[in-house]
Amino acid sequence: MKIQINTDDNIQGREALAEEVSATVENALRRYQDQITRVEVHLGDENAGKSGQRDQRCMVEARLEGRQPVAATALAPTLPLAVQAAADKLARLLDTQIGRATRIQRTAPSTDA
Repeated sequence: MKIQINTDDNIQGREALAEEVSATVENALRRYQDQITRVEVHLGDENAGKSGQRDQRCMVEARLEGRQPVAATALAPTLPLAVQAAADKLARLLDTQIGRATRIQRTAPSTDA
């Protein structure tokens, strides 16, 4: 699973931040690592440096083999909290979508004759 991290002009893209974000995303999406080809993480500061309650934004998009991309976004007071919240939301979305697809495959009528 390849993880690409993008930041806006208000976020300093330091190596430590990239390592922390990658570790958080990998941990949250671990059970789907064989199905995910790439994850894109977009980090931004909604208020351009001014302090605010929930001004740090994280959008995480997973690209899965043979499926449409799935994305989740979160706002939080800090980037680590925003990354964790978005990664957790994305994991729940994948649970729902992949679980639903698995149930449909199991209940589909057999084409064997």
